[in-house]
Amino acid sequence: MQYTIRTIRKDDITFLWEMLYESLFVPEGKEAFDKAIIKDPFISKYVDGWGREGDFGFIAMNNEDQPIGSITARFFNEDNKGFGYIDKDTPELGMAILNEFRGKGIGTALLNQLLEEAKKKGIRKLSLSVDPQNRAAVHLYKRFGFIEVGMVDTSITMVVNL
Repeated sequence: MQYTIRTIRKDDITFLWEMLYESLFVPEGKEAFDKAIIKDPFISKYVDGWGREGDFGFIAMNNEDQPIGSITARFFNEDNKGFGYIDKDTPELGMAILNEFRGKGIGTALLNQLLEEAKKKGIRKLSLSVDPQNRAAVHLYKRFGFIEVGMVDTSITMVVNL
């Protein structure tokens, strides 16, 4: 499977909304979320107003130049916490890959790219929130050195030091 990775552009915002929906883990046999859930302020905050200071991320493109996955990092604060919020100096990572492209190393490549960029920006750690039933994602994050530091509702908060 051939793909390329590039920086997120303004014309990727629609795809970021699609990836936000894809990032919502649904256990096997459970009903998918209604698409309107991404407009919930607790969820929409991950894409709404994308491009503000500190936002960065990447898009994976297939060999037909179509987007197939994304990874983002965004800063939050005490007044606007994400699910994986640690502190105002730690951006929260979000990642999703279209279902048919999962398990092909794209998540690994996106995560490598984001971690390298974070280091270049002088960021000292990254956080994320993941459903513990999403074993593939948890395994991927642990491979990269993310450790569990807490729970918010039913999701694990993980952090990696860079």
